[in-house]
Amino acid sequence: MQAYQMTVNGLVQGVGFRYMTLILANELKIKGKVQNMPDGSVYIEAQSDDTDALSRFIEGIKNSPTPAGRVDSFSIASMQPKSYTRFNVVYADKG
Repeated sequence: MQAYQMTVNGLVQGVGFRYMTLILANELKIKGKVQNMPDGSVYIEAQSDDTDALSRFIEGIKNSPTPAGRVDSFSIASMQPKSYTRFNVVYADKG
């Protein structure tokens, strides 16, 4: 199992980025989460036993999964796999 955490900056909030990330993850059978961050970035955790699918997911994120979005910077780091059973969109607590 390989697992990565990613931070994406650019035009990535308010353009369907999380939803399209969810669709891409489901197509490739990636498990993890995606969430908007207060600084305007998007944070993603992704994991899979299928390294090819994970590579395609990462490339899809780098190129923006939504045509309305734009990725200006992208950072990625390995992480320990978690016990994800699917891919989820995490919504901010509205207080």
